[in-house]
Amino acid sequence: MITVYGIKNCDTCRNALKALKAQGREHSFHDLRADGLSEAEVTRWLQSAGWEKLLNRRGTTWRKLPEAEREDLDEGKVKRLMLEQPTLIKRPVFEVADEVVVGFDAAAKERLEKLCTG
Repeated sequence: MITVYGIKNCDTCRNALKALKAQGREHSFHDLRADGLSEAEVTRWLQSAGWEKLLNRRGTTWRKLPEAEREDLDEGKVKRLMLEQPTLIKRPVFEVADEVVVGFDAAAKERLEKLCTG
């Protein structure tokens, strides 16, 4: 079972969900805005993927942050920011068994395929 974390109006998340459905992959969707986000989830993703990969620096939320919040980043600061504003998390985040895959680029798709087929 794959758990997909994202935001329902995110184009990349919609594309990922459509691809999983087309492949017949069993999955569930967790909306970061509507369903919330726990500290344990963010901690698990940070440990697995690293904060540099998990942080979405391309979105509006990042651009709207005060300059002081965007400086001197470390895992603790990034974790706090992500818990306060989940849209700072690069989407989608996939959990397959104990593995975490971030994004939906070619490398992420390849990794998901390997995890799903064993």
